[in-house]
Amino acid sequence: MTLIYQYPPLQPGILLKRYKRFFADVELTDGRVVTAHCPNTGPMTCISTPQSLVQVSHSEDPKRKLAYTWEMIQVNKIWVGVNTAMPNRVIKLALQQKLLPLGEYQHVQAEVRYGQDSRVDFCLTGGHKPTYVEVKSTTLAEPPLAMFPDTETTRGQKHLRELTALLPQARAVMLYFINREDCHVFAPGDAHDPEYGRLLRLAIVQGLEVLPCRFAVTPTGISYLGIADIQIT
Repeated sequence: MTLIYQYPPLQPGILLKRYKRFFADVELTDGRVVTAHCPNTGPMTCISTPQSLVQVSHSEDPKRKLAYTWEMIQVNKIWVGVNTAMPNRVIKLALQQKLLPLGEYQHVQAEVRYGQDSRVDFCLTGGHKPTYVEVKSTTLAEPPLAMFPDTETTRGQKHLRELTALLPQARAVMLYFINREDCHVFAPGDAHDPEYGRLLRLAIVQGLEVLPCRFAVTPTGISYLGIADIQIT
């Protein structure tokens, strides 16, 4: 287990409700009820249950409309990350430290334009070929199985098509950030988006690399646990 990211001091609370996608009412331990920003636009299947324990961060920035941000929720006694901005921060640190099995590279660039008016999360250069890495936060689970996506995602389908179009002139990697420590197997979420599953399997045949990375999320920080097994039939 390798600690990659350390959280600033977080505040515990109880989730009262999540609504309008971007808002969550949280009761802090001192009894105050605050409205926190919910940085996750998806359905958050099984990770937004009222009365669950949560952790929120606090910002002193006076320009922010909401001072609190919902960071994680406790599910079956483990913490699950809900802030979809966090995986890219963690992966950037992991790439800089060369912790992931991605071969030789010298430079890490974020938000690189490619395809049809798209941006890939990271492009690694200085090796044999440029490596394009797309990161997807993965929270849907039937432990020990983690799945992506948890809803239909036309954006995700587009990413698969555009990554496949880069082959074989470049390496293309779909990195699934498993945002919970209770899963060590990964599979596409066919029940939620069968077209995504079809495109993923087709892309793998054509050379797309799948890298499901396991992480442990705690109120202290986020640690890298290694690579999950892939279950794609």
